[in-house]
Amino acid sequence: MTSTEPAGTTALISDPAQTQRRILRVLVASQVLSGAGLAAGVTVGALLAQDMLGTTALAGLPSALFTAGYALTAVAVGRISHARGRRPGLAAGYLAGAIGSAGVITAAVLDNAVLLFVALFVYGAGTATNLQARYAGADLAAPGHRARAVSTVLVATTLGGVAGPNLAAPTDALAEHLGIPNLAGPFILSGAAYALAALVLAFWLRPDPLLTARALAEAEAQEADTATATATTNTVDGRGGVVLGALVMILSQLVMVAIMTPVHMHEHGHGTAASGLVIAIHIGVMYLPSPLTGWLVDRYGHLKIAAASGITLLASGILAALAPGDSIALLALALALLGLGWNFGLVAGTAITTDTVPLATRAKTQGTVDVCVAVATGGMASGLMVAATGYPALALTGGILSLALLPAVAAYRR
Repeated sequence: MTSTEPAGTTALISDPAQTQRRILRVLVASQVLSGAGLAAGVTVGALLAQDMLGTTALAGLPSALFTAGYALTAVAVGRISHARGRRPGLAAGYLAGAIGSAGVITAAVLDNAVLLFVALFVYGAGTATNLQARYAGADLAAPGHRARAVSTVLVATTLGGVAGPNLAAPTDALAEHLGIPNLAGPFILSGAAYALAALVLAFWLRPDPLLTARALAEAEAQEADTATATATTNTVDGRGGVVLGALVMILSQLVMVAIMTPVHMHEHGHGTAASGLVIAIHIGVMYLPSPLTGWLVDRYGHLKIAAASGITLLASGILAALAPGDSIALLALALALLGLGWNFGLVAGTAITTDTVPLATRAKTQGTVDVCVAVATGGMASGLMVAATGYPALALTGGILSLALLPAVAAYRR
């Protein structure tokens, strides 16, 4: 595999720390851009579908389509990264997200719901790639610093993630000037941001972190003559860790998708600006605490932070269920707790998975884990449940579901 980038990889094997710092800088730049693209679409995707369909029963359909596109891209990015490295895999994923954004705009102009759904499916590629990039940050990190490396990549999404929803109003004006429906305006920003993120990675993510990590591992194994024993040990120890890491991320993502819906605020008379503010707070708390979370995971261990994720998500679900629909402050607090619980789960689950998977199969396994996370998220079901029982029941159900993390962590510890 290292033959795809022989010069850049071997030249920097002697100084992996310097290479890691450069890689993190490039990843941070791309994550700032992709964060804006991700947040812009999430804010208005459900509202655009609701406006086209004229019903809230299928309000969760955009999330379901994001999920499907996320799943397919996670597989593709994982396999491309396994075969050719992180750089081509991540760049291709962001490019697909940009194409999906253009498709959403076209569908809105033509008022074509079928094209909208296809475009939202492709748009989901950007979300998957944004999360897959966190693995690239850990490829060359020292074992005791992997969670902090992951958190550095995640927190970079905050700037774009907070700015994206709050640019909804300006992009509405731009869309109106261009003759595009207002709700499709944020996808202009989304498409441009994803395209720029793809270019940043394609030109500057050199040397490739995964290929460099493999070259380092091969050199160390040859010197110590323990390659076979190391691979065997990691594979045996990794099975339970992969299952637990996937479960932590699955439950965190499932609860987050279930509770976070702008349609609930829209139904209570809150406009796009108010919805954008609450979602911006939520996305900010999803990523902003990442450096602290990474330090906590490295300092106190994966399992304690995974358990903290379940407790925080439960508090979020209870507060969201009890908060009056007209209270922006309480809804913002509930979604802030939701973002924090998700952050705990994602960083802890990612660190568990990365620490327990052999380097030779790391990229493919990480892609498979992210597929499981995507498939388990119930965007479609959440819209149907809101229509049938109301948002409070959905929020409370999501909070209770998060408690499953506690027995899972306890079982793994035993």
